[in-house]
Amino acid sequence: MSRTITWAAAILLALLPAGCTSNSNAARSTPPLTVETVAVEQRDVPIFGEWLGTLEGMVNADIKAQVSGYLEQQGYSEGSAVRKGQLLFQIDPRPFQAAVDQARAQLAQANGRLSQARAQLLEAEAQVGVAEANQGRARLDVERYTPLAKQQAITQQDLDNAIQNNLAAKAQLQAAKAQVETAKSQIESAAAEVQAARAAEETAQLNLGFTHLTSPIDGVAGAALQQVGSLVSPAAGTITTVSTLDPIKCYFTVSEQEYLDFRRRYSTPESLAEEHRNLELQLILSDGTSYAHRGRFYFADREVNVRTGAIRIAGLFANPDNTLRPGQYAKIRFSPRSVPGALLVPQRAVSELQGGYQVAVVEAHNKVQIRPVKVADRVGADWIISEGVRAGEQVVVEGLQRLRNDTIVDPKPYVATQSRGIK
Repeated sequence: MSRTITWAAAILLALLPAGCTSNSNAARSTPPLTVETVAVEQRDVPIFGEWLGTLEGMVNADIKAQVSGYLEQQGYSEGSAVRKGQLLFQIDPRPFQAAVDQARAQLAQANGRLSQARAQLLEAEAQVGVAEANQGRARLDVERYTPLAKQQAITQQDLDNAIQNNLAAKAQLQAAKAQVETAKSQIESAAAEVQAARAAEETAQLNLGFTHLTSPIDGVAGAALQQVGSLVSPAAGTITTVSTLDPIKCYFTVSEQEYLDFRRRYSTPESLAEEHRNLELQLILSDGTSYAHRGRFYFADREVNVRTGAIRIAGLFANPDNTLRPGQYAKIRFSPRSVPGALLVPQRAVSELQGGYQVAVVEAHNKVQIRPVKVADRVGADWIISEGVRAGEQVVVEGLQRLRNDTIVDPKPYVATQSRGIK
């Protein structure tokens, strides 16, 4: 029994050094952690923003009745393209045609009274001529009889008769001149009646024209809000709307701070106008697809909304096939500014810890150093790092969870793939 124990102890003592040596060698031969890294990239980066927008027609013409009457015809197909001047609705024209005929008759009567007044003026002017001749003869008689009466060549009665005839001729001349003035007044009154009658006829004709509701623009006509047989009036509201859709406007709002930040980067109106001309707008539709045509800046509204603190901006987009329609919601995306010499690392390389951010940098001898960094804007799948790394340094993208300071790693190039969710 004692011999068996002795042999077991000897074997155990023989095995212990060998086991310890094996474990120590195994520890020394553990390979470094394999990680995937990418170099910090430095380049000028445009910063894009997105704003919610609403599409509206370039021109939206509300078609309303300007006279009261019953709709008796609809002259277009709802949702179809219409041309300027095309009939959209017809209001019953008969009452308005009757008003035109009546106004024309009144105009004819007024023209008749004007002609009569002009004839009376001619007659009065002729009477003035006769009265002037009579008064001239009477004056000559007085002038001739006066010396004769002094010479007693004629009786005093003859001279008195001549004087009375002269006075009567003067009175007749004054009366004839008064008739001329009366005739002129009648002409003015008749001319005023003609003008009033002509204005009434034009008004009636205009109202008759208002029974034809036509499109004022080339565009797409909307749904009919009133049907044939409906009684419409100027107070009845919109009957339909016609909109021009190519180009189409997109309204979106930016904050007052964003507007001021953009405006202050351009010191002169010329440089601002040049930036507006070069600005390209991207339209992202509600299904997430990007609209094929790029837009351009159109205008900024005159005021900031006091309730929201935002200013409305309009962009224009070509819409040759009428794909875009008023009322659609979309996102406007464009770059209002850029960051020169920005340092970029993938978002996957940045870890957030207690409100701060950090990256793992592979330094000399493949040692990892965990550094705090300050992040700025996101650009696609990357972060812009404003502080904490330098251009060209290698940062770990895959394998961050197992790393500590001074960990020895085996860096491999990082390749972004769809399976990792990076596009």
